[in-house]
Amino acid sequence: MNDVNIATDTEIRAAYLTAAELKLAASLLFQAYHDDPVFIDIFSSGSGDYEQRLRASIREELAAFWQAKQPILGLYLGEALVGVACLHGPDAGFGSDRFWHWRLKMLLSAGYVSTKQMIQKEELIMSSVPMQRFHMLSFIAIHPLHQHLGFGHYLVAAVNTVLDEDPSSEGVAIYVTTDKYKDFFNECDYSVVKEVKVGNVTGPLMVHYRED
Repeated sequence: MNDVNIATDTEIRAAYLTAAELKLAASLLFQAYHDDPVFIDIFSSGSGDYEQRLRASIREELAAFWQAKQPILGLYLGEALVGVACLHGPDAGFGSDRFWHWRLKMLLSAGYVSTKQMIQKEELIMSSVPMQRFHMLSFIAIHPLHQHLGFGHYLVAAVNTVLDEDPSSEGVAIYVTTDKYKDFFNECDYSVVKEVKVGNVTGPLMVHYRED
């Protein structure tokens, strides 16, 4: 991923995150997904504090990405982390294939019902993707103070670079839960392939196909 200059004195670049940056990435993702309809539906039910369960889920998801050596991309403005994207590669484990320590930690932090719903969510979305080998964009976020400035397009360009580096992948899929994100990914050459209902939330599954 090459660095790209967007101003004479400010550099924007994309790079893989380091282990030391995972906590910062988790904080950024928590802010971005705090009002996500799917997570509200999953983590608002049952006992426990919604924010605590969401924060724990994001933390364990990032740990799972890291341990499975899946791509975690950071977008930097100078030295500041302003964006994060997490992808599952074509050979990553989803749903019931999650390794046992992720499931155990999720059970302890988010509870049985929420953990079961998270796994069912992944299995449902994965089964709806019209490709055999593909990347799944599970998280993507720009820091609230840096939104609507074009940074999202740079982050998606970095995601496309990951796709380009894996010739076996047919494309990238993402499940979208709000209209504004649907419009954004439509601008980034993602197309709707199916409406998918996850719990009480219905949203479009969108795909960006590899260019021949």
